[in-house]
Amino acid sequence: MPETYVVTGAAGFIGSHLAERLLRAGQRLRVLDNLSTGSQANLDILRALDGDLQITVGSVTDLECLQRLCRGADYILHQAALPSVPRSVADPLATHRHCVDGTLNVLIAARDKSLRRVVYAASSSAYGDQAGAQKSESMKPAPISPYGAAKLAGELYCAAFNATYGLETVALRYFNVFGPRQAAHSAYAAVIPRFISAMLRGERPTIFGDGSQSRDFTYIDNVVDGNLLACAAPAAAGESINLAAGGSVSLNRLVAQLNAILGTNLPPLYTAERPGDIKHSQADGGKARQLLGFAPAVSFAEGLRRTVDWHRRRSEK
Repeated sequence: MPETYVVTGAAGFIGSHLAERLLRAGQRLRVLDNLSTGSQANLDILRALDGDLQITVGSVTDLECLQRLCRGADYILHQAALPSVPRSVADPLATHRHCVDGTLNVLIAARDKSLRRVVYAASSSAYGDQAGAQKSESMKPAPISPYGAAKLAGELYCAAFNATYGLETVALRYFNVFGPRQAAHSAYAAVIPRFISAMLRGERPTIFGDGSQSRDFTYIDNVVDGNLLACAAPAAAGESINLAAGGSVSLNRLVAQLNAILGTNLPPLYTAERPGDIKHSQADGGKARQLLGFAPAVSFAEGLRRTVDWHRRRSEK
């Protein structure tokens, strides 16, 4: 029997992939996005699938809208946020409204309409720039940006609603998700689409810092897998769980691999570090393996090839 899922932020990069997977699996889907950072083209992809789909243009800051969407639903996959560390540094109040107030509204609506579970897109930025080879859920959170603080606040609200109201919640701490559909041209674009877009134009990619900073880049299909596992895993309720590939790739190495895939020789340009940026970020994936049965199916190298292919096709249109 199909179940009913609500996906917030469904016009965005991660939300659109989640929604697509659910529609292809024959589930009933209600999606919400205010299109402030999401793409109408991503909603068009969902419409073309001809599934059981209801699209609402609106915001998670609107509690009444969320109450309507959650009526009779089973799960909500809460992806909506105002992303980007630099954006949060420039406008912390807007980040708070969308990430904290919006998440509280999602939880209230899910509680009031008796949803089975909320899966929340948390962030590795909760760890801040702590020392250590891998970031473990047992570490004390120490965000260093307004975005990190806001995403952590949402995570804590999830745990509180689980403890106080018995609403099942799972917070998945994403680590540098990448893949097709990720925006490349915004001032706040993530590093992989920004680098690929520049290098396809024959331009040298710009690194903020010396390029030794490293990330646990996680391909989008792995993140979708983790979300769907989190909907059903009995022991995951009330938990915060890293969701990542478990690798460590420096930005210098990223540029080298992109040059190899593209057949180019474009050395990076280096400029000053940005406030709020983290030096090293790598996940301990033990909890995800134990509680979700999660293992990344797509490697970083394969995911990077797929992502470059997608950007190539786009640039040729």
